[in-house]
Order: sequence, then C-alpha cells, then structure tokens
Amino acid sequence: MTDKPDGSILQRDKETYAIVPRTPAGLLTPEFLEQLAAVVRKYEIPITKITSGHRLALVGLHKDDIPKVWNDLGADIGRATELCLHYVQACPGNQVCSLGVQDSLGMGIELEKRYIGVEMPAKLKIGVSGCPMTCSEGYVRDIGLIGKRGGWIVTYGGNSGGRPRIADVIGEELSTDDALALIDKLVEYYRNNGKKRERVARMVERLGIDEVKKAVV
Repeated sequence: MTDKPDGSILQRDKETYAIVPRTPAGLLTPEFLEQLAAVVRKYEIPITKITSGHRLALVGLHKDDIPKVWNDLGADIGRATELCLHYVQACPGNQVCSLGVQDSLGMGIELEKRYIGVEMPAKLKIGVSGCPMTCSEGYVRDIGLIGKRGGWIVTYGGNSGGRPRIADVIGEELSTDDALALIDKLVEYYRNNGKKRERVARMVERLGIDEVKKAVV
C-alpha cells in the first residue's frame, strides 16, 4: 500500500499495522513504560513484543490510530523497514555486568545518535558488546564492537539472515574515539559503495574485504 501511515508495517491480515518505537540501546525509563502501558490499554493493542534488536513492536493497530499512538507515546517515529539505521543492540557492559570491561551502553547510545536518520543503501544493524562474550552478536551484525581490556574490536560485514556471514575484524585494541572514527569511515564506505538494498555483508562479498581495509584502515 502506498498510503500506509509513516513508520508502520502492514500485517498479514492486510488490515492492521505494527509500529516499532525506538528504544536506544534497549534502555527504557519508568516514564516511557507508563506511557507505553497507557497507550496499549487505550488503543487495545493486542500484541506488544520485544524484538531481537532490543526494540518494542506494537502489533495490531488500526490505521487511523497510528498518528495518535505516536503522539501519545511522545516518541519520534521509528523506522522499521526504511533504508537506514534500524537499531543499535547493546548489552549492559561495564556499568553493571561483572564481565563487562567496556561501556557498551554509552557506546550504543552514541552510535544511535550519530546515525539516526542517515540514509543508507539498505538497513543497518549494529551490535555493541562490553566483553568478548559478545552477547550483542557483533560478529553477525553489519557493524560490531566487542570490548576487551585493551580496547574495542571493530567488525564489519556480519549477517544473521538466510545467508549468514561472520564479520571480518577491521580494528583491534582501539580507544573509544578511535573506534568511533573507524566506524564513521566504515559507514561512509558503505554509503558510497553499497548498491540499493544491498546489505553490508553482500557488499563485502562483492568487493572483497581487502578493498574495504585499504579504504578505511
């Protein structure tokens, strides 16, 4: 449908929609949870689902209610299917986890701010883990960060879909500033070289990881 409400996904019944409010790094405030509960009750939304990317999906909305739901949530429209950053997945990191050695939450929020609304060749997913256990699955994300005591590992070109690919390591033992600078280069490389609707993994397969490294390292 060409007239579907902004930020919505038409469901299987061809009558109702889902929306995906942004929850940067999977963090939720009491205020947002209260607004969410009130919205779900007010509009009788049948399904509220936590997604694999640390987002919330509200499923079963009627078309005319969607703009009102966004307004009542007090949230910006989440982009769930557009060619842009879809999410930054982040574990608790060194703020609370006994295994965490890097600030994955802080890094995840920074990356979300950095790339929100930036047009990409296809959807982009980032995983940030505060230790080598890699709970945020950086090796199967378009861009991954894995914290070690000596700094960040940055990975590129992972995918967990129907054609899975383990990401390549692009940098190791990087400071936070150096990791962010490298990710900026990797995102820009993708924007300049990726074909429309081509995920990072497929671009890397097409061009070769050595070409990517020559351009960014």
